[in-house]
Amino acid sequence: MRRSFVTTSCTLALALLPAVLFAQTPPAQTAPPAAQAPAQPEKKEPRMSFNGDAGIFLYQIKPDQTAVFEELVAKVKDSLAKSDKPERKQQLAGWKLYKASEPMSGNTLYVFLADPSVKGAEYDLLMLLAEGLGPQAATPENQELFKKYVAAFAAGASRLNLTPVQ
Repeated sequence: MRRSFVTTSCTLALALLPAVLFAQTPPAQTAPPAAQAPAQPEKKEPRMSFNGDAGIFLYQIKPDQTAVFEELVAKVKDSLAKSDKPERKQQLAGWKLYKASEPMSGNTLYVFLADPSVKGAEYDLLMLLAEGLGPQAATPENQELFKKYVAAFAAGASRLNLTPVQ
């Protein structure tokens, strides 16, 4: 009986020997991971942009809110003119706004033409105004102003990307 115990114990010790040896061996040294470049802040995709050489937005404005819409446009143009971003100055240079004589679905139609357009740039009027106001956009007074401007729209803007035809 003692002999079988010794034989079993020796067999078990031999079987576990590799596990003991490998457990004692330190892992191979690996080079520390290369320092990663700091993550760049994710650039927001524009809500309203053009990908053509020129573009048009059609805005349907409630007939009694045309003065409010024109006030918004004037503030956005002023904001673009004062911007430090060259992209905003380019946008302003190609900016033309027309008021249609004919109504559209009972609303006043404004035609915004960007020629040339700045491809991939933000053209959302409210986003541009918020950018121009900076932290002041969050004040209660300006939040009320934004609500007033949003209420002037009868429908969302329709966008057309344009390519010149020779």
